[in-house]
Amino acid sequence: MPDPAVSAAASVPQDEPMTTPAISRPPRTVVHLRAAVAIGVVCALISAFVLIVPLRGALDDERAFRAAVACAPGDRGDDCLRTVTARIERTERKKGRRSAPFWLYLDQVDGKSSRTRLRGYEHNYPGAHPGARVDVTYWRDQIRYVDFPGQRAYTSADPRGDWRLFCAWGLGVGLYGLGFLVVTAWWRRRHQISRRAYSWQFGTPLLGVVFLAGVGALAPWPTASPGEAFLVVGAAIPVVVAVCAVAVRVVRRRESGDDTVAVTPAFPAQERVFPGVIVGEVPYARADGMLAAGPTGLATTLDPTGAALRREASPALTPVRARPPYRTDPRFPDYGGKALVLECEDESVPVLVVTHRKHMRWVLGALRRPAGVP
Repeated sequence: MPDPAVSAAASVPQDEPMTTPAISRPPRTVVHLRAAVAIGVVCALISAFVLIVPLRGALDDERAFRAAVACAPGDRGDDCLRTVTARIERTERKKGRRSAPFWLYLDQVDGKSSRTRLRGYEHNYPGAHPGARVDVTYWRDQIRYVDFPGQRAYTSADPRGDWRLFCAWGLGVGLYGLGFLVVTAWWRRRHQISRRAYSWQFGTPLLGVVFLAGVGALAPWPTASPGEAFLVVGAAIPVVVAVCAVAVRVVRRRESGDDTVAVTPAFPAQERVFPGVIVGEVPYARADGMLAAGPTGLATTLDPTGAALRREASPALTPVRARPPYRTDPRFPDYGGKALVLECEDESVPVLVVTHRKHMRWVLGALRRPAGVP
């Protein structure tokens, strides 16, 4: 039966957290904040370029195409619609990695040969068969649509709607970058509230930013203009803010108070070896490798079997409490975001034992083995 004193040692709140070993490099938080600012600035610059240059060009092309009129007889200007009669020489579907474009190979009455790619599949164009006569319409030296008997098919060179791709990229990347800058600025003012490495204070707003960026990337496709896409994004902002505010209140309530994690010790009958590290100014500390927890105590090892390259922990190593990782901790593996830190003392020297949360019970059992337990 587990010793109540051992369980209490890992779960009783402490008035003041113990001091972690000194860090000999800049805090990771500063590095993360600088990286976030850099990402935000780069995304903002990319977004501004896409929304100013390619998007405007695509909108200008669409307006010019919609306003174009048929060319006068003998006029071969680029900005008018020039229609020529052609015969379909053959059709071909070329299978690519992501699509299978449907091509028409044409012999024009003026003696030229050309080809154009249609959107969709063969069955969408019953008149597209070898020998059929069609009218092809050029604008700015590209075939923009093909007229079959009773059907008009726009080609992949149709400029209408090209703005949507640029608008989606501009809004998505821009909102993503702006969110990084806003969250970073807010974090710098509020980061003292929580020391956790994986805190809601960064994660919750960032999830909201990612969702808002997704809305920005999707908004242009069902809308008829960039203005409507911006209105959709504007309508989504208060919704995202409200959801994040509710999530923050819920998570803040769950994380309020002491962050000690209750762990019930398990006393291994035979030695168990699992990933883990010991950090601190002690001779058995090791920043990589494995932990060996058994009836004789705790040790670090580089041997997956635990038989060699061992450093036995001191019998004076005493657990204080288990807690989540802090951003001020020295660098150690996070074990897929499920690391747990055991604060210990070895004759007043602070020591951290870090492993996956599912293995922490064996660490506690190895460090505090009651008399009479085999």
